[in-house]
Amino acid sequence: MRIISGKFKSRRLTAPKHLPVRPTTDRAKESLFNIINNEYYFDGLRVLDLFAGIGSISFEFASRGVTDITLVDSNVKCIDFISKTAKDLGVELTIYNRKVLDFLNTTTSVYDIVFADPPYDFSDEEFIEIIDAVFGNRLLSDKGVFILEHSKHTDVSSHSNFIKSRKYGHSVFSWFE
Repeated sequence: MRIISGKFKSRRLTAPKHLPVRPTTDRAKESLFNIINNEYYFDGLRVLDLFAGIGSISFEFASRGVTDITLVDSNVKCIDFISKTAKDLGVELTIYNRKVLDFLNTTTSVYDIVFADPPYDFSDEEFIEIIDAVFGNRLLSDKGVFILEHSKHTDVSSHSNFIKSRKYGHSVFSWFE
């Protein structure tokens, strides 16, 4: 796993084997950021990374100049890895060791991009619950977007806020506004 672009370009993020993560592949991450790069200026964005894992998506945003990044993960070993990596890179992040739905239902912050990469074995209902929590708690700015990474076997396109999806191998990014 590597950082694709920006000031930390080519920096490797090697997660310890004992972490329960499935990092977004470099190819999928590069495609995702090509789309984001065409729609947003990174400077000044507020980003929320849910089910952060090793923080790969957040570190990609940080490498591209985003300074307001919040990460949420319930696994303390993931949080420790993210904290150590952020310190090594000299990046300031806001990190929460919490269950994602608990965070979504209690935060009052608003973000320009909310990214979520829940476990692929979530049920369709669990995916919808996350989408509904983001929109029900009004966590997106006026021009904000919610991006959900999921398996090609999950279909969330019937959600009223769904706008598009892009498939990369076994992964799909679904976009919601």
